Amino acid sequence: HAQLVEAGGGLVQPGGSLKLSCAASGTIFSICNIGWYRQAPGKERELVAQMSPGGTTDYADPAKGRLTIARDNDKNKVYLQMNSLKPGDTAVYYCTALILPNFGGDYYTYWGKGTLVTVSS
Repeated sequence: HAQLVEAGGGLVQPGGSLKLSCAASGTIFSICNIGWYRQAPGKERELVAQMSPGGTTDYADPAKGRLTIARDNDKNKVYLQMNSLKPGDTAVYYCTALILPNFGGDYYTYWGKGTLVTVSS
């Protein structure tokens, strides 16, 4: 099985920046879409940004212009650069990927355990 491990969360002041990373490991033949969701306290999990293998991106409106997704296909990693952070960005950020573990098999959606980002003064 594959697994996703996030890193880079923490406490940052409003207006600050933070960069999240996510590494996929385990049994992986290929990765289709990979990206980030977040879940704020008392709210449902929502899409932040995702990227196709070819580099096509999809951003949620709150993320546009401030958050940038990037992926390294050779290293099976995805990143989320977050700038101009606001208290409303406070949430647990989850990495997710559609992974083909074995050639000729099925794709499965995997989730990381999440990393907490807190934006506060």
